[in-house]
Formats: sequence, C-alpha cells, structure tokens
Amino acid sequence: MDKADGRHPAPNDAVLVLNANYEPLNVCDTRRAMGLIVLGKAEILLNGRGVIRTARCEYPRPSVIRLGYMIHRPRPRVKLTKREIFRRDGYTCQYCGQEAVHLTIDHVVPRHRGGTHTWDNLVTACPACNRRKGGRMLHEAQMTLRHRPVEPQPSASYLFARHVRENRDWAPFIEGW
Repeated sequence: MDKADGRHPAPNDAVLVLNANYEPLNVCDTRRAMGLIVLGKAEILLNGRGVIRTARCEYPRPSVIRLGYMIHRPRPRVKLTKREIFRRDGYTCQYCGQEAVHLTIDHVVPRHRGGTHTWDNLVTACPACNRRKGGRMLHEAQMTLRHRPVEPQPSASYLFARHVRENRDWAPFIEGW
C-alpha cells in the first residue's frame, strides 16, 4: 500500500504529458508514463503520488512528465460531440436559460431546411424548448438564442479541465497555454 495517500498505486492513474517546450500534449496512464521514463524518453517533473515498488527497486510514481524531444503536431481542435456542446453551453438551455439535468441538442437551422451538423448550428436545449421550436426557424417559432454558437477554442485549460479538477497539481503546467 502507498503511504502517500493510503491506497494501492493504480496503473491507470492519469499522468499529464508535456512536450519538450512544456506544452501540454495529452494525458496517459501511469503504466505508459513509466514505460516512457524507463526507456529514457521522458523525465518526471512532478511526483506527488508516492512510489511504485517492484521486487528489486522503487520508482517515483509520476503525476507530470516531460518528453525529452519535441513532438510537432497540428493545433488540436475540440471534437464535435454531444458532451462538448453541453460543456460549451454550460449545461444550460440556450433558449430559456434553464439549467436542466435532461438536455437535448437542437439544430438552429433544421436539417430538413439545409442546416448543417456544425458547431455554429448546434445548441443545448431543454426538452420543452426543443419541442416548442420543433422543425421551424427561430423567427418562425418567435424564439431567440442567448448566445451565438461558436466552436470553442482548444486551449489547454479547456482541453484538460476535467483532469485538472482531479489533479490540482497540474494547474501551473496548464494555465500558461
């Protein structure tokens, strides 16, 4: 058992992976991070989780690692999913402003009227507003949007926000990007 937090080290605990220039790249599990460290491809920047004991050695259990080489990649984009639309709209109906447990996705311009399945045409709606609008345009239903729908910016704080809530020690590595 690990003395740091009173639980067994889990091989699937999240580890933040930084590029050689300290840019957040992704999140991997402890097993993958340890593989990168043992192969000399990464170094531990933050170890706040105790140790991993083997039959012969003890290794620090990483929380944040940095690659020893630069990964060149295109700028990430936020994937268009139902969850991301809810997240962008703050889990609030974009017509009435109600925060609800059960929400739906509405096409501002209905699909049968040429509306597309894109960030700027999809909004979060409560079931009542979605039924009220139906397959009509906003002006036909006499409804307005509270916010114009746009694609969220893929900042590190947006992309890794759900992980930062669980791993507060990652905040300094993410906030600058």
